[in-house]
Amino acid sequence: MKEELWSLVENVKKKSPLVHNITNYVVMNNTANALLAAGASPVMAHAEDEVQDMVRIASSLVINIGTLSEKWVNAMKLALKQANILKKPVVLDPVGAGATPYRNKVVAELLEAGTFSAIRGNASEIMALVSTAHQTKGVDSTLSSDSAVDAGQLLNREYGSIICVSGAIDYVISSKQIIKIMNGHPLMGKVTGMGCIATALIGAFIGIEENIQYAVTGAMAIMGIAGELAIPLSEGPGSLQMHFLDKLHNISRDEFMTTLRIESENV
Repeated sequence: MKEELWSLVENVKKKSPLVHNITNYVVMNNTANALLAAGASPVMAHAEDEVQDMVRIASSLVINIGTLSEKWVNAMKLALKQANILKKPVVLDPVGAGATPYRNKVVAELLEAGTFSAIRGNASEIMALVSTAHQTKGVDSTLSSDSAVDAGQLLNREYGSIICVSGAIDYVISSKQIIKIMNGHPLMGKVTGMGCIATALIGAFIGIEENIQYAVTGAMAIMGIAGELAIPLSEGPGSLQMHFLDKLHNISRDEFMTTLRIESENV
């Protein structure tokens, strides 16, 4: 599997997929820089009057509910429907799902409005998509990723999306297989928008690979590895951002192969 995942990393750089992001304004700069570092081409387009046209030329669509407004939600629905019509892959990041009734309402409407190739969230967010019984702490998870695997499997069965539960261990869940990625570092949680970056990278990888589970796995692998390799070079979260972007850009095959820790099991 490692060779196949490295090929995806290389193909993102070769093909430079155009990733259309409807994302929150806290992380736009972070996610755009990460996509560029990984070799993709980011575009941030939120206006209702242009999202459908942007979807037409994009390789994939990223929908992130971090900062919501009525117009942005309408734009998300328009873009999602257009992507489904054109058979473009879409990834959803349900940021803060479970924190407020409004977020829960928006996520429910989005899941009703169209289909998602993949959904990525922390444990609290993924569990909130199944039940509002689990309260989130803002956009931070109050639960470990392994506690949300069952919820991820339920979501996969209900919506057909590949589900990624991110955390100390990242789980990539399909109807046939669960893949575990054990890379990264706790300090990454001190940098704004790392989860949103992971979702944006998924957008890049699903833009060049039809096997969505492999694409999501490749994105989460490069995310964790880049962060892990950046740690020895960093003195804190500020310098970690810089070295993380550098590693996304210049990671070598040997670094990827020797650092990646991955397991899979059939279900």
